[in-house]
Amino acid sequence: MDRGGFVIDAEDMQKTYQSSTRALDGVSLKVRGGTVFALLGPNGAGKTTFVRIIATQLTPSGGSAKVLGHDVMKEARIVRRRIAVVPQEGRPHLLQTPFEHILTYLVCRGLDYGEARKRADAILASLNLTSYRNTICANLSGGLRQRVLIAMAMSSEADLLVLDEPTIGLDPVARLEVWNLVRKYVATGKTILLTTHYMDEAEQLADSLAIINKGKLVATGTPSEIKKRLDFTHSVTVKTVDEDLSGFEPFGRVSRAGTGTRVLTSQQGASDLASLCLKRGLEVSVRQVTLEDVYINEVGQPEPE
Repeated sequence: MDRGGFVIDAEDMQKTYQSSTRALDGVSLKVRGGTVFALLGPNGAGKTTFVRIIATQLTPSGGSAKVLGHDVMKEARIVRRRIAVVPQEGRPHLLQTPFEHILTYLVCRGLDYGEARKRADAILASLNLTSYRNTICANLSGGLRQRVLIAMAMSSEADLLVLDEPTIGLDPVARLEVWNLVRKYVATGKTILLTTHYMDEAEQLADSLAIINKGKLVATGTPSEIKKRLDFTHSVTVKTVDEDLSGFEPFGRVSRAGTGTRVLTSQQGASDLASLCLKRGLEVSVRQVTLEDVYINEVGQPEPE
């Protein structure tokens, strides 16, 4: 599909499980080709359910969805040939090497054996994995094992790549390596649907995103558009739990933030509040509003124990 066309077009998607749990409640999303689209939300929000329906692994209870112009229910086989999925629970076979993983995967997808060998070596080289070509995965780090899974999916050259929590549990360096893989893939004109709990990851990678909560869509747009929903530009964090919060309320929206207090405010408000806190001898930090601030505002935060 041409860059810019809709790779995913979901309308009023619904899913209710036998337990009467409504995982999706009328979700409508459109994802343009040649982009990274991030789907955000707390555990149980419906993200994985949406992904599994798009990947033809789960039947919706209502609504419709097209992937690359094909109905996920009526044309599931066609959809499967044109997508690749790295599930959150995916793990490599510990006694297989990266080369064997990719080769087996491509042959199972119907590629000629000789061509599969060539493509396996090519993807290992392009993703800087050649030095690990013949090392069994049991001897690789967690970050390298995750890269092997992503390399398998990318070797298919699928038009749509679905990554469900691809960096969960990885250290910062391994996360950056996965980010680079995502950028390289999308640069070829392909599309990636990404679910993540890391707001910085979504802000760095996503061209557009959606926040879903309790099965409902609560916000969509580019990261910049989403951040404008707050009507605040700056976030001030004051390291205190004993301070009377009412003293901060004139500056903006006040909430607890771990062992401190977060105040969403304007640039001038941030300057004034920071000065006040320093005069009181309170530790304070100031930054511009991030996607995390919007996310917390939209889905709420855990109640203090």
